[in-house]
Order: sequence, then C-alpha cells, then structure tokens
Amino acid sequence: MNVFEIFGRSFLLPVSVLPAAGILKGIGSAFTNAGTVALHPWMANTIFQFIMSFMNMLGNVAFANLPVIFAVGVAVGLAKHEKGSAAVSGLLGFLVMHTTLNFLLSQSGRLVDSSLENAAELMANSMQTSVLGIQTMDLNVFGGIITGIVVYFVHRKAITIQVPQVIGFFSGPRLVPILIMPAMAAVAIVLFFLWPFVQQMINMMSVAILKSGYIGTFGYGVIERLLLPFGLHHGVNWPIRTTPLGGVFTIGGQEYTGTINAYMAALAQGGPIDPMITRFSSGKFVFNMFGLPGGALAMYYTAKPEKKKFVASLLFAAAATSFLTGITEPIEFTFLFVAPALYAIHAVLAGLTMLITTLAGAAFLTPTGHGLINFIIYGVLQGPETKWYLLPFLGIGCFIMYFLVFTFVIKKFDFKTPGREANDVQVALHTKDETRQKMGIKTLKDKEKGESNKTAKKGKLALHDQALALIDAHGGPDNIVSVDACITRLRINVKDDSIVDSDFIKSDLEAMGFARSGMQMQSIYGGKANQIKIEIQKILGLVE
Repeated sequence: MNVFEIFGRSFLLPVSVLPAAGILKGIGSAFTNAGTVALHPWMANTIFQFIMSFMNMLGNVAFANLPVIFAVGVAVGLAKHEKGSAAVSGLLGFLVMHTTLNFLLSQSGRLVDSSLENAAELMANSMQTSVLGIQTMDLNVFGGIITGIVVYFVHRKAITIQVPQVIGFFSGPRLVPILIMPAMAAVAIVLFFLWPFVQQMINMMSVAILKSGYIGTFGYGVIERLLLPFGLHHGVNWPIRTTPLGGVFTIGGQEYTGTINAYMAALAQGGPIDPMITRFSSGKFVFNMFGLPGGALAMYYTAKPEKKKFVASLLFAAAATSFLTGITEPIEFTFLFVAPALYAIHAVLAGLTMLITTLAGAAFLTPTGHGLINFIIYGVLQGPETKWYLLPFLGIGCFIMYFLVFTFVIKKFDFKTPGREANDVQVALHTKDETRQKMGIKTLKDKEKGESNKTAKKGKLALHDQALALIDAHGGPDNIVSVDACITRLRINVKDDSIVDSDFIKSDLEAMGFARSGMQMQSIYGGKANQIKIEIQKILGLVE
C-alpha cells in the first residue's frame, strides 16, 4: 500500500498542470465554438476570437504533450534528492526511448510512410503516432510513466556511485543522464517486441470497461470511494483519465485515448457529447456538491439540540468546501470514523449517483476537483452540449436521497455522528489518522506536549510564524527528516512520532485535519499546503 501510494502521489506533479491548462482550453473552446458564436454574434469580433483562440492554444499544449509531461513529472515526483537531475534525465530518457523505437521500426520495415494521403489512418492501425516530431510506437501516457519509473531506479543508484577521480566531474547527479541513455535504449528494445501484446491487452480491457456500460459506472463509483481512505484512489483515477483504460473514442475521424483528451476534443468539435466519455466524472459533481452536504445536514438534524449550534459551524464549513472545491475529506472521514457502515452506504450512494447522472445524459468532466468552480468552467461555459442544466435537478434529488438515507441510518443504528456523542465528548470532525486508528489499520502513539512547546497563539497566523510553529509542533528541526506537500496535504517525515503534537496542529495552527502514515505526518491545509512546505524548507535549509 505504501509503494502504491507513493506511486500515485508521483502523478500529482504532472497532473497539476491540467487544471490550469484545462481552464485555458475550456474557456477558449467555449467562446470559439461555432455553435456558441452563431447564438451570440458579438463573439465573432476578430480581436475577441484571437484572444480566445490563443487561450485555447495555450491550454492544448499540455494535453497534446501529456506523455513527456508524465515522463518528467513522475521522475521528479519519485526522486528524493537531486530532482533537477531527475527532470533532465526524464526528458532525455523519453527522447531516447522514442528515437530508438523510430530507428527499430524503420530498420524492420514497419515504419508507416507519413507522406501517404491516408497516413493518419495507417499509423493508427499500426499503433504508431508522432511524439515531439518523432514517429514512434503509440505508448500514449504509459510511455511517460514507464520512463519516469526507470529514471527513478537509475537515479536512486547512480547519484551514490563514486567514479574514478580522473572523471570525477561525471559523478553523482551528472552521471544519471549518461546512464539513462543506454538504459532507455534497452527499455525501447524490450518495448519494441513486447508492447504490441501489451497494447492488445489494454485494448481488451478498454473495450471491457466500455462494454460494462452502466454497471461499470456504478462499480467504479463504489470502488473509487472505498479506495479513498487508503490513499489508493489515484491509482484508479489517473489511468482512467489519461490512458486507453478510460476508453478509446473516435471524434471527428480521429482517435483519442483517456477521458480527458476525449472530452477536450469533443468540446472543440462541437455538437452532442457522448456521456460514456464523462461517466466517471459527471456524477462526482453531483454527490460532491449536493450529496455530501445532504449527509452533513442529516448529521446536523440528528444532533442533540444543545450541540446543534456548534455542529452547524463545523459541518457548514466542510459542506461548503465540498460544494465549492470538491475537497471532501473532512466529511468523508467523519463518516468512516463514526461508523464504517455509514461510509460503505456513502460509497454505494456515490456509485448510484454516478449511474443516474450518466443515465440522464449529463456530459461534463474536469481533470480534477469536482466542485462549483470547475463545474462553471468545464460545464456551464461550454454550452448546452454538456447538458450542465441537469445538475441542479440531479443535485436536488441526490441531496434528498443522502439526507433521508443518512437520517434513517443514523437514528436506526444510533451512530455517534458529530453532536450525538456523550455530553463530555468534544464535538469534532474526524481525520484519516483517527479513522485508521479506530479501524485497526495501523497503531497510533500519541503523547501530549507541554504548553512550553506551543509557539503560536490561536487565530490567523502569518505564513512564517505558522511555519515556525509547525516545526516546533513536529518536535523541532532535529526531529524533521523531510518536508513535502501534495495538493492539499503538508507531509512531514519525522524521526520520533510520539513527540508530534497533532492536537495543537489542528486546534491552533489552522489545519483542517491531521493524519499519520508511518512516520509521515500529514496536515490538511488545502491549497496553502505547498506554500507552507516551501516556507518550512527555507527555515530549515532543506533543498529538493
């Protein structure tokens, strides 16, 4: 599980460019769509169309070059030290792999003549494509991921190799790109013989997923939610979004793999959008924006009268976060903590919501973040083809379903949701750390620290002061091994987890939640996590 989680987290760097690129492409394609321009003649203005086309072009850069972005991003994400060397090696390795494949295809007489009139069709049938101007085998995003992984293993060994003094200049990080060239050439040779069989298996799995239809949509919704507490959901989401496992769709006579690429192509093409492209995304908007707030209202409704006022402030903040941004952890881990059965019910309701949303024909998708902000950009602004207008109707139904089911289950089984605890128990949302401890997933050791170690006062903290206080709360500089962050979590590895003051981090240092994974302390700070990480690294003199 730890290896899979680390691998999943390595995707965060390359996919972090997709939301911004998607916003540019989404807005650009929305206002250059021929149908939209026909409905609103003022959009035909030459300057306006130039600006929108320019934005569309900028956004398309990322989506058209996902494989190389993954090659560099995965290598950097997995590397622990000398990340610059890993980045250069990732790019070089990617170029070496595809250039070698081009050479092997040419020497074997299998390279399709790109000058032919039907070259595009012949290349697709032969599983060939053009990557950065190199005609090669169509490895799609898998080629980037494979490169990133190989670079990681070579990088990890090479940076510690001591070479003879006479060529000492090439030791350490400078040795990595040198070794990557023969390594990736060898990988390309293996792929030249092996990939056609792998591609056939991927195509079979893709067809199976597509043929699974509505049952597959429901199953994906349930499984993806059940994997979330273990941090394994990234391993399901990104292959669906960026590889043929999400489907291979023909749009405008051209094939697109993965749901993100297909959706962006469908927006540019105009006309109706196939709900099969968006079936793994549309329903998430519905239960994030309406279902989970409905569950939160049920918890408020079933709370003790004397605790409702305090419960309302907690649940409203968590529900608003889910509605606006799609960050659902504060609510979902509370479900899981108070009763795993309640979370299992949520997983089933999520799968059912995704199924109903697809059946209704909703066709809106986002690279990441299923909340109101992305819904406006990727749904509303793209015009009626996305059927964005279905969301309010589906959302109201989902809200009522979650509210009624949760209210019934909470009362029936007397689940101790926030506000239903004993009078001497503090009302609180629950974190992954607390949840895993209760479920027995791992052992948790807590030891309270004295007040003398608390260097910050309650209330809003300046970034520098917050970073200093977090260092103290994690046992001081000597106890901190490394500092990192993903999209929403600050991740600090420590030597001794017993002296980490998690209560202080949550109560005084503005963390929305706190979790432990072995010796890694995870504080949930939303979009501020990376800023805090950089500030702590500056204070401690840590470099990546």
